[in-house]
Amino acid sequence: MWRRRDAEIELKSADQLAAMRAAGLVVADALRAAAGAAGPGVSTADLDAVASDVIGAAGAVSSFRGYHGYPATICTSVNAEVVHGIPSPGRTLRPGDVLSLDCGAIVDGWHADAALTIGIGEIPAPLAGLIAACEQAMWCGLAAAQPGGRLTDISHAVEQSARAAGPYGIVQDYVGHGIGSQMHMDPPVPNHGRPGRGPLLRAGMALAIEPLLTTGSPETVLRPDGWTAATADGGIAAHFEHTVAVTADGPWVLTEPDGGRAGLRRAAGGAPLNRTAART
Repeated sequence: MWRRRDAEIELKSADQLAAMRAAGLVVADALRAAAGAAGPGVSTADLDAVASDVIGAAGAVSSFRGYHGYPATICTSVNAEVVHGIPSPGRTLRPGDVLSLDCGAIVDGWHADAALTIGIGEIPAPLAGLIAACEQAMWCGLAAAQPGGRLTDISHAVEQSARAAGPYGIVQDYVGHGIGSQMHMDPPVPNHGRPGRGPLLRAGMALAIEPLLTTGSPETVLRPDGWTAATADGGIAAHFEHTVAVTADGPWVLTEPDGGRAGLRRAAGGAPLNRTAART
């Protein structure tokens, strides 16, 4: 699974992480704006325009638009769509929909990537539970991004959290990834597995941790547009993602405005945070 030696995984300097942090804050703003604009009667193309405006106004560049021919600034995946849904003026949101928004931005050549899932209007309690479970699994994975650990410590933390939350499908066809001078880099970051395996987590590494959970089977199918992955059984999907830097003091969540303070506290059950997580 790990295609490169540990020593070849990109390690960032403090200045490079600062550029990724700047990109991460742009991503956070774009996702917040798009999520705030989402509602019944709004098209997914409308949300793409909102995110595009935020990224452009910040002087950043979209990581997604043009990536292997991808035609939009964000991904908008609705209900059974797991990831990489393409925004469309013909896709209008309805009450009860579950919407995942995925966004990436580049500042000074350095990338950040994040995603979130929301309900449109009132959604059934089981779907709200799916969303909450996916978000918590992500934060548990982020909390495991500790120097001196191993990559699958993150994978195990995600899986354990998801399995404790309910009988959710954990998608294995799509995983997290290294990130930095490119959007997708080594190492891949699975969302399941035994701990203590894979590359050593070292200060300067940056990872995009992104669990994907479903209400049914974790199997996916690729739709004819060549991008949109959907559940094979029609189950509803949720997707959360943050970009995290591994530092000597612990995880620094680059795409969360508070650096991960609140989310890491939740993952730790209220335990004190390391000082890096409190950076802004």
